[in-house]
Amino acid sequence: MQRIVQLLLAVTTASLALAASTAEINGTTSTSTKNDKTVLILGGGVAGIIAARTLVEKGITDFLIVEARDELGGRMRSKGLGVKGKRATVELGANWIQGTQEGDGPANPILTLARKHGVKTADSDYESIVTYDETGKVDYLDVLNNAVDAYTNLTVVGGGRVPTKQVDTTCRTGYSLIGVKPKTPQEMVAEYFVDWEYAQTPEQTSWIASSWNNNFTYDVDQGGFSEDNLLSVDQRGFKYLIQAEARTFLKPEQVLLNATVRTIAHSGDGVIVTLANGTRISADYAIFTFSLGVLQNDDVLFEPVLPMWKQEAIQSMTMGTYTKIFLQFKEKFWFDTQFALYADKERGRYPVWQGLDLEGFLPGSGIIFATVTNDYSERVEALSDAQVQAELLDVLHTMFPNITIPTPTAFFFPRWFSDPLYRGSYSNWPASFVSPHHTNLRANVGQRLWFSGEAMSQKYFGFLHGAYFEGMDAGERVADCVLSGGHCKSLPFVESVLNASPYIIQF
Repeated sequence: MQRIVQLLLAVTTASLALAASTAEINGTTSTSTKNDKTVLILGGGVAGIIAARTLVEKGITDFLIVEARDELGGRMRSKGLGVKGKRATVELGANWIQGTQEGDGPANPILTLARKHGVKTADSDYESIVTYDETGKVDYLDVLNNAVDAYTNLTVVGGGRVPTKQVDTTCRTGYSLIGVKPKTPQEMVAEYFVDWEYAQTPEQTSWIASSWNNNFTYDVDQGGFSEDNLLSVDQRGFKYLIQAEARTFLKPEQVLLNATVRTIAHSGDGVIVTLANGTRISADYAIFTFSLGVLQNDDVLFEPVLPMWKQEAIQSMTMGTYTKIFLQFKEKFWFDTQFALYADKERGRYPVWQGLDLEGFLPGSGIIFATVTNDYSERVEALSDAQVQAELLDVLHTMFPNITIPTPTAFFFPRWFSDPLYRGSYSNWPASFVSPHHTNLRANVGQRLWFSGEAMSQKYFGFLHGAYFEGMDAGERVADCVLSGGHCKSLPFVESVLNASPYIIQF
């Protein structure tokens, strides 16, 4: 009898523990203890700052922004580059306002912030370009123009597939279906130049999602802002626009810098965040704004682990890497256009070059930079600075065979992919990532843990304005939770993402 009683007690205890665990995950228990803060905002980038501003606008000020770096701005990072007397601020991460405003139409909110805080920009003219290959300077602008037309056609046809139930496929398939199959180095680099903003190859990118992503930002007829791009050349750094905005409403006690998050424990009573130094901070709610790459690489651990539907969504989207490699020389010896293309036999090998030593940009700076993306970004991060510099100088020698290329006076590039605070530059939507996946990526877990950032934006993933809109949305939702006394309106999620039709295997 005693053994039976003990067994029943054990079963009852286990059942209660399971029920409690389930309730905690579902956020159905009530707050029984006073937490340190009402809201923790994890990450001080655009999404985090705009979420905080939204809370303040709703009358909620008991929050804390937790940021691992020594300043706000997230992936808006700048650096002073160059020798004494010739230093200039360059942008390591976000650099452009992409899609601005046409007439009295909708304005990109990043443009609005830039105007408000007087951030200096210059027009990016993608037609200001000269072309090179392994023989030196050679004109293949006709090939580039054909690639631009092909990409426009790709987004038109791909965008036309959005309301249908057609199965998504890759941009490479889309290109092939519209008869575009680049084979020469010139054709490959021209294609690269019109889709490099996704930071991944056409084989890795959704045809449908990339089309609407482009159209919702650039195509006014689709609700986009405009076709224009503005490059930040502000010597305070592009991050100034979000830091200046933060100063309009933040108080010092609402920000904690140099604080790296290690674990997030979440339950029906709230969240407890543990920092790398062992500090624990509790809150009723948390808004997680770290990059998709951080989520994918378990750089922050969740207790309990996130549900499988959430993990699947996180791992199903991709994180691209976009790397700018800067060189400074004593004197300018390169092109007078804004851009140059270099057609190498290997697609993606130092293909796009931009000169900053131009009127209206950074005149007299002696700075030029090359851009690589995705797999090539990962490759260069595995090399030493000296090796990467040597490769770049070799390419410059190929582009300018009649010039003795001097040793640069300064050299730098960021390692976004290997940095545990980022694990890449921004998100990209693969063909295998379907709408229910994205629903799950955005969804809160329980009623205490919320997610935000550019990856959570369906229309604007990968863009700064995507982070802005998602930060505003998360701030509003958590504010509603607080103001309603904990009666949160949870975002929907899908327990299992299913195929439209099953795979049929013939035996």
